[in-house]
Amino acid sequence: MILGVIPARLNSTRFPKKVTYNLNNKSIIQHVYDKTCKSKFLDKVIVAVDSEEVIDCLDNPGVAMMTLNSHKSGTDRVAEVANKFDCDIVVNIQGDEPGIDPLLIDDLIKLFDDPNVEMASVASTALRKEDIINPNVVKVDLDENNFAKSFLRKNLLKSSKYYRHVGIYAFRKKTLDHFTKMKPSKGELSLSLEQLRALDNNIAIKLLICDFKHRSIDTFEDLNNYEE
Repeated sequence: MILGVIPARLNSTRFPKKVTYNLNNKSIIQHVYDKTCKSKFLDKVIVAVDSEEVIDCLDNPGVAMMTLNSHKSGTDRVAEVANKFDCDIVVNIQGDEPGIDPLLIDDLIKLFDDPNVEMASVASTALRKEDIINPNVVKVDLDENNFAKSFLRKNLLKSSKYYRHVGIYAFRKKTLDHFTKMKPSKGELSLSLEQLRALDNNIAIKLLICDFKHRSIDTFEDLNNYEE
């Protein structure tokens, strides 16, 4: 079974209650759920919430699952949901990506046809000049086999070798369990990048290279990329 989980925390720091924001006649989280459900390979999709307010902005409350308020990250929330299902692969789709492409999700899942892949994510060639010095845009450096060498926020010397990291993750369930049981690593704490916990603990991350142009909604100003 391949499980898709969309973590949807109500009070995000930079844009509180953003997942409930009405974007073109439906909530942001509903946009993400509708797009995710078009994936051909996901057997089930769950919205992992921490508030009834998020459930109230979904068309079907039955697709939501309440999770603990104590979670430090969306990945922890995803793991709580995954532990309730007999699944092999778990895909973490960010709740603030209303432009997510279901074909992108499917291509990410296909990486697991290789039995050596334990964790995977997405690298986009859509990296603008201003992204290079923007610490809110995470960049990824890849090796010759498209595994992540490093993730950075800024101070890049040569932009041509870097890609824009798109924050969708897929795990084998046993890897997700292992990842969430580990303590935050030095690199993770230094840059506030959870994926560095994997690299710092020798968990390889395979990257799907694409030209995905949509951006997540981190701040209120980011709505300009989506609103008609």
